[in-house]
Formats: sequence, C-alpha cells, structure tokens
Amino acid sequence: MADPELEAIRQRRMQELMAQHGVGNQQNPDQQKAQEDAKIEADEGRQMMLSQILSSEARERLARIALVKPDKARGVEDVLLRAAQMGQVVEKVSEERLISLLEQINTQTTKQTKVTIQRRRSFLDDDD
Repeated sequence: MADPELEAIRQRRMQELMAQHGVGNQQNPDQQKAQEDAKIEADEGRQMMLSQILSSEARERLARIALVKPDKARGVEDVLLRAAQMGQVVEKVSEERLISLLEQINTQTTKQTKVTIQRRRSFLDDDD
C-alpha cells in the first residue's frame, strides 16, 4: 500500500537529517578535522586581536556579555575588529569606550514596541 514516491521522499529526508546531525557522515573525517582546526585557529586569532585592542577591564566586560548574549558580544567584537583593521583604533579600547559603543549599538538595534489594549464590552457592563 505504500507509495514508492513517498518512500523515496522519506529516505531522502532521513538522509538529510542524518547529514545535518553528523550521523553516518564518516566518508571524510580528514576534511571535518581540517574544518574544525581552521575554525579553532580563526577563533584563536580573533581572540588574540581582541586582546591587543581591548584593555583588560573591557575584555572582562565583553566576556560577561558573551555569557548572557553571545550574538550581541559577537557583533561588538566584529565592530571592534573592523575598526581596528581600518586604523580607527589608535589606543586600547577602555571599558568606558566599550560601554559607549554598547549604548550606541543598543539604540540602533532597539525595536520600538507598541502595546494597544482593546477592552471588550460585555452584556453585563452598564454604562450608567
């Protein structure tokens, strides 16, 4: 009773899911190892550049932010690294300057939310 097309679709989907989760993906462990090594090396280089740009207090603050909001910390790191590559960072970034940068990013990314409350009138309410 099973439709052969449906079975083929299920098999493809199962293979896709297994590939995403790394199950059954043993054909090229050397390539995976090379990708992991490259990622680790890039992250180490990134951290080394940040240690040269940031003061110790600013680095600590950024590490605390990364614990709570890793995506926000990554964005701040990207902004700092771009500024350093363009030559805009002359001296080490202090904690105060990092705070002002964070405030600027917060004002740019803060979304305005508007809440509208609509009350329902029931039959039991009197307008007396």
